[in-house]
Amino acid sequence: MPTNIIMSIKYISYFPETIEGQAILDNFTRTRRVLRYRDSDKVIERIKRGLPLYEAETLETIGKDAGNLMIRGECLSACAYLKDKGIEVDLVYIDPPFASGADYAKKVYLRRNPKRAAEVAQKEAETAARLAAGEAVDFEELRAFEEKMYGDIWNKEDYLNWMYENLTAIKAIMSETASIYVHLDWNIGHYVKVLMDEIFGEDNFQAEIVWKRTTAHSDAETYGINYDTIHFYTNSTDFIFNTVYQPYTEEYKERFRRYDELSDGTKRYWSDYDLTAKGLRGRGYNYTYKGIRSYWRCPPETMKRYDAEGRLLFTKKNGIRLKRYLDELLGMPSQALWDDINPVNSQAQERLDYATQKPEALLERIIKASTDDIEEANKRMIVADFFGGSGTTARVAHRLGRKFIHVDVGINSIHTSRDKLIEQGAEFQILDIKDGVSLFRNPQQTMDKLKSLIVGLKNEDSLDAFWEGAIQDSKEGLIPVYLPNLLDHATKVLDIPLMNRVLNQAMPELPEDTRKVVVYYIDIDDRAALDKFIDENNPTDITVELRDLKEVLDEVVINDIVEYKLAKVKDGYEIECISFVSDRLQQRIDEYNRKRELNGNKKTLLDAPEETDEEETPKQKTKFKPLQISDNGLELIELVSLDCTNKEGVWRSDVEIKIDKNSFVISDGVKSKDFWDGKIRSQKKPLRMKVRNIAGDESEITL
Repeated sequence: MPTNIIMSIKYISYFPETIEGQAILDNFTRTRRVLRYRDSDKVIERIKRGLPLYEAETLETIGKDAGNLMIRGECLSACAYLKDKGIEVDLVYIDPPFASGADYAKKVYLRRNPKRAAEVAQKEAETAARLAAGEAVDFEELRAFEEKMYGDIWNKEDYLNWMYENLTAIKAIMSETASIYVHLDWNIGHYVKVLMDEIFGEDNFQAEIVWKRTTAHSDAETYGINYDTIHFYTNSTDFIFNTVYQPYTEEYKERFRRYDELSDGTKRYWSDYDLTAKGLRGRGYNYTYKGIRSYWRCPPETMKRYDAEGRLLFTKKNGIRLKRYLDELLGMPSQALWDDINPVNSQAQERLDYATQKPEALLERIIKASTDDIEEANKRMIVADFFGGSGTTARVAHRLGRKFIHVDVGINSIHTSRDKLIEQGAEFQILDIKDGVSLFRNPQQTMDKLKSLIVGLKNEDSLDAFWEGAIQDSKEGLIPVYLPNLLDHATKVLDIPLMNRVLNQAMPELPEDTRKVVVYYIDIDDRAALDKFIDENNPTDITVELRDLKEVLDEVVINDIVEYKLAKVKDGYEIECISFVSDRLQQRIDEYNRKRELNGNKKTLLDAPEETDEEETPKQKTKFKPLQISDNGLELIELVSLDCTNKEGVWRSDVEIKIDKNSFVISDGVKSKDFWDGKIRSQKKPLRMKVRNIAGDESEITL
């Protein structure tokens, strides 16, 4: 990737353009914040500057342009793109990081090697024999390892500033009748609610939904925390809300004990309800029916219809009651406590082994409640998720006939969501925001990679956490190094406020013999003004060297090596993959093996028990067997795609084969129970080939 990456084109105002003399409503950029914490005022200056608009490149088009978007980029830059294009969204659901301090990972599965089919078949037979003999076999340990997706590591103040800026950006592209649902936990949710009161207005707070994720949670020293909270706000008092229903409890169903037996022997269970309107506001309809006078809940014509259907019960005390059949009731109107939706457990069909994946039933309830099902394609409501993860929001929105916008900064999120949406027959565009950051899979892994790419950079315990580490130089001595945090947009632009923090807070605390510091940046506000500020405001004798981080980031993304053979066959063309080499994956697997052996087979993050309603069954411990890659490395391939249309530019996947975690082939979105033979075929001559490894890295080859 070239180093001359185009940075921010311009800044787009969060606020609507006003007519001269018109008052500007500013309830979400108050100069005096309600929630006060360190640096809570500084985020206002960035908001006043506007949303950073970057160039967006179309990477791939799936089907026709159906108005659905998948955007790789940050929430702020995605909102800038949408605002610039005049796109407004009707519903937002976000499940952002929870400021929990945890690292989140996913399991990466080795595939069945097509060149070792006989050997694999023999091992499968041996495994079956071991199972028949009652031996314990841990399949996942033998063929899977962990990959860190992102680090949810924030201090509270930085997290709240980050959320404030993101929520303000989202509000700027919401339609007048739009709603937003923000999914958080007990640790940070109450702080974010106060932010949302500021941004959306207290009058637009509609509900705090409590989602009971599991029946029990084993917290040793306090109450078990088995729920998340979802804050539901609207953009105005004019919003869409449709009643949705939850299943009745077994206790409620017990009321329907009586039944009518039909001619086919089936039973219709019913309960009876009072038809009088006594005590109701308005008192109902006053009339006499079959000699019984009262205030009734329904008009005379409805009463006659009930009677004709045999649904009326005349009591001995001159009352009339109505039969209500259980099978015709919609359910209980949904309350703010959701205890009927289970998490995505290990056996769930929708499970994608993606950290923080939420159940489709959760999103289905939200989307049905806060959008309308309009048939016309050009009027379909838009559902957006700016921390899209595994793509649950997009998949459910598509299934329910809504448009979707999926945004995420991680490449694994884009790939996972893309593949599942193709299986559903969705049509969409994939865009990449060119914000100057060549990411290696996701921000967390890129940060880890950077530390190894900056020559000589090592951890230094004597330095404050502000510094990423230091370089030992023979002339200058210890040189502290500052790196912008790729997880935090606020540090991407090196401006005077950030430089002031370096000069007047971080540098004075350095050891007395420090002679030089290195400050890396991704984007710079005004280099000349910044240099002048450093000269005039440096309170120390320490030299400040500014370096462009993009020059290091360009070395992060390196293609894997694919050896292949292209041949003309009877029905078109055939490509056979001969070998696949991924140094990055091999290093990761070697690291995983060493770590597991060093830890003496201790359980890792992804081995921890899931939160489910099922009792945990103790497993017999097995000795760890290291993961081994064959000489041809084909078990590291997840997807092969051929573009038979374009030699360059926007990718068109005319033919593609994906190998799922069970090693079954999915051809152009169609699942099968076949194993891959190492080949891919097309009727047209392929011009380009794309190969994705099991960790999500893609290599493009011109044929």
